[in-house]
Amino acid sequence: QVQLVESGGAWVQPGGSLRLSCAASGVTLSLYAMNWYRHAPGQGREFVAAITSPGSDTVYADSLKGRFTISRDNDKNTLYLQMNSLKPEDTAVYYCHVRRLRAWGQGTQITVSS
Repeated sequence: QVQLVESGGAWVQPGGSLRLSCAASGVTLSLYAMNWYRHAPGQGREFVAAITSPGSDTVYADSLKGRFTISRDNDKNTLYLQMNSLKPEDTAVYYCHVRRLRAWGQGTQITVSS
């Protein structure tokens, strides 16, 4: 059974940084491209970033380029999202996702406010 567990969510002040992790079990993540999505209150789920299975190529939502970095450690079976220069509009629940497996984590809450 595939299980994705996000961690690293927190409250942070504007301008701060956080790194999210998504640890997988029941699956070898190195076989799959992976994604981060987010869901802010009152809004639909939004694509954040994607990374290919070897980690050689990445794609970002246009509005997040330059602030967020997606990466992975296939030896640790873990996906990451480094978030810098956080803004209040980044407040959301962040999810990792494996499209080919239709698998989602439970999400981790990021709150950006002063």
